[in-house]
Amino acid sequence: MLNFQYQRKSNNFGRHNFVFTMNIFQEIQLQVQQAFPALFGSEVELNKVTINETLKEFEGDITLVVFPLLKLTQKKPEESAKIIGDFLVATNSKIASYNVIKGFLNIVLKPDFWIHFALHGVSATACKETKEAVLIEYSSPNTNKPIHLGHVRNNVLGYALAGIFKANGYPTFKANLINDRGIHICKSMLAWQKFGNGETPENTGMKGDKLVGKYYVEFDKQYKKEIETLIAQGKTKEEAEKQAPILVEAQAMLLKWEQGDRETVNLWKQMNSWVYAGFEVTYKRLGVDFDKYYYESNTYLLGKDIIEEGLKKGVFYKKENGSVWIDLTADGLDEKLVLRADGTSVYITQDLGTADIKYNDFHMNRSIYVVGNEQDYHFKVLKLILQKLGRPYADGIQHYSYGMVDLPSGKMKSREGTVVDADDLMDDTIAAAKEQTEALGKIDDFTEEEKNALFKTIGMGALKFFLLRVDPKKRILFDPKESIDLQGYTGPFVQYTYARTRSVLRKNNEQPAAEHLQLPNYSLHNAEKELLKILYKQDIILAESCNDMNPAKMVDYAYDIAKTYNKFYNECSILAAENEMAKKFRLLLTEKTGNTIKQCFSIVGIDVPERM
Repeated sequence: MLNFQYQRKSNNFGRHNFVFTMNIFQEIQLQVQQAFPALFGSEVELNKVTINETLKEFEGDITLVVFPLLKLTQKKPEESAKIIGDFLVATNSKIASYNVIKGFLNIVLKPDFWIHFALHGVSATACKETKEAVLIEYSSPNTNKPIHLGHVRNNVLGYALAGIFKANGYPTFKANLINDRGIHICKSMLAWQKFGNGETPENTGMKGDKLVGKYYVEFDKQYKKEIETLIAQGKTKEEAEKQAPILVEAQAMLLKWEQGDRETVNLWKQMNSWVYAGFEVTYKRLGVDFDKYYYESNTYLLGKDIIEEGLKKGVFYKKENGSVWIDLTADGLDEKLVLRADGTSVYITQDLGTADIKYNDFHMNRSIYVVGNEQDYHFKVLKLILQKLGRPYADGIQHYSYGMVDLPSGKMKSREGTVVDADDLMDDTIAAAKEQTEALGKIDDFTEEEKNALFKTIGMGALKFFLLRVDPKKRILFDPKESIDLQGYTGPFVQYTYARTRSVLRKNNEQPAAEHLQLPNYSLHNAEKELLKILYKQDIILAESCNDMNPAKMVDYAYDIAKTYNKFYNECSILAAENEMAKKFRLLLTEKTGNTIKQCFSIVGIDVPERM
């Protein structure tokens, strides 16, 4: 169902959502609302006037659902629908006719409406409302390991979400908070010290993030050995896990880092620099970027200042051992540690500090955190704390929660080294795209450079589409082989359709020019009309994707366009059309289809090939 509300709608931040441009659905909705007093002697709220697309099995383009209006009309469904239908036909020059099926008024638009749209686009006055600034924080990798498949979904979602907000007219900023401190990086550092034998990215040829991740895995191996030894010596499993010498050393290293120990800090800087260089390579391949990088190492101290502020305000309290807590039981949560007894920070401490810095940098109204659903509780706590501290941006904090990514082989575990590395995943997807494309035998005239660019475009498009096509809240079972299929619900299918539109235009040796096209008494083929109807929805779908913060709607829309165009392509001759007028019109539709697919994909970070 499409949402065609023209009125401003209040959101949970106490401000307003954007207003759509006035399309035909909104025009009719508003017209019905304004006419209601004259037709029925009562007023109706705009949101009670429900407008949908007409189901394909019925005649019509737009359907008014009459049932919610019957209390106000005081008439039977069919009679109410006929009164409204007669009024619309008499007063709206875009409407040809209507039919009534029980409580549904099916409205048929004139062919001229669709032809005008094909030639000139949507005749509308765009809303000039000043939009709120939006900051989207995504990626947020840990420097103890490379970016893996789970991070890839995060990056793809965050970049797509930012693109959607920007396309809807919001000042949009992208931030990446690097988790570059804490016990995790200390584990990698300690293991490298003990077992690294001076290995570096330069002398091993290994990407820096992979090298550091290697030693995170090595730490876990040694840690498990020590636990087994302690249990054999009579310790309980819980005691062994806490007393294992290598873990105690890592905890001591963290404390030394926070105290500014020169040797520890220098090692930390060196190993993190390896990781940052590795991340940048991966980000470039993924096609994502950021307006600002933040580092937890720069924010955790500010977080400690906020803890002091909260203690003075009575928001936090200190226990006998010196640890600092907040009691959120009255808010339906529990007590939460915000500073350890030894004075070291926890994640929430750092996030408090970072939240202040981000607001000072961007003065955004909405701060959206793209983080997996295992952190749902964390972000409830973060928002509550900042509200209790009286931060002006606290109400605009939003956790964009998404489901994890599973593989046919099972769940990934970083410390056990069973993750799917992002670079390996991209290599495999591009290789699969190469294999499938070469098997079709349609690129023999491509240069090697053109072939490699095409394989990358298809492979990355397949990967991103697969990760975006599912509602973000749901878990994904990622199947690389399924993702690159040229048939079915895949990115390559949509890309192939775009390439088909470009091929048709090239064969014609000219770009159709709408402003010179005259279509007197043109009779629309049903496939032409269906294609125009779906192309008309572009701005509507874009607005819905933003309101719902759901990139899946954008890629699903692009897929529907591709399906509809291929049906049109098979049913309507283009270059061999029955007359010159039909040929030019169908070339125009082809151009419009290609442009719309390209725009939709570009918004969410997917490229399209000119040839395929």
